Amino acid sequence: MKATRGCRFSFHVTVVAAAIAYIYFSTVFVFIDQWLGLWSSPGILNAVLFSVVALFCILSYALAIYTDPGRVPSSFVPDVEDPENTVQEIKRKGGDMRYCQKCSLYKPPRAHHCRVCNRCVLRMDHHCVWMNNCVGHANYKIFFVFVLYAVIACIYSLVLLVGSITIDSPKDNQQIEGSYRTVYVLSGLLLVPLSLALGVFLGWHVHLILQNKTTIEYQEGVRAMWLAEKGSHVHSHPYDLGAYENLIAVLGPNVCCWAFPTTRHIGSGLRYRTPFEGSSTSRS
Repeated sequence: MKATRGCRFSFHVTVVAAAIAYIYFSTVFVFIDQWLGLWSSPGILNAVLFSVVALFCILSYALAIYTDPGRVPSSFVPDVEDPENTVQEIKRKGGDMRYCQKCSLYKPPRAHHCRVCNRCVLRMDHHCVWMNNCVGHANYKIFFVFVLYAVIACIYSLVLLVGSITIDSPKDNQQIEGSYRTVYVLSGLLLVPLSLALGVFLGWHVHLILQNKTTIEYQEGVRAMWLAEKGSHVHSHPYDLGAYENLIAVLGPNVCCWAFPTTRHIGSGLRYRTPFEGSSTSRS
């Protein structure tokens, strides 16, 4: 069952919510209205399409905030004798099973302690201040879908902004240059860097998903690869199942649901498939 969490006040969340509201209203009631006419057929079509994208963006963002990223059960103890559990993560020093002294719990594979949330998070990717929440096992796909729709919304809005400036508008040009000048300037200053930053961020997480890595695992893998090369060994990520299987592992087996913030496929997050297991082996 998917857990939820209470949302305490966060300045960063307020900033994101304000930015979403500003981009939506400026796009629909200024850019579309000035370029196409809000009540024309093209205007209504673009307003509806942009509203749908904005709705999915807001829904995904809210779910990513309120969905608990995944807690380690207090009863969890690694089963070293389980023949199906082919990967046991151990401490770098000493070779003992990973144990969190702060939480007084054993760490399942891919779990890490978050200093901000002050607890261990299953398949932790990073702590996101813009969500006031960790990104982990239970909300990673939701977070990814939010970033996807945010990129689409920003680029869509930017196209409409440019179109409303460069294309002859049925509206009075003096009105554009007068009362809406500030809206266009602020929107350009917001949308251009936001589109670039979110586009790069989306590309980065697509890269991680294709390798079935988290941000933490990528950072750890760079050091592990350097040590392996130094010792004339080959380092490979133990959870890399191949590009398509990696996509399924994160986004779900139903391709039609990849663009929706659903997480019915994720399992408990206490163990993960590896290349050493058969393709029919399910996660528990």
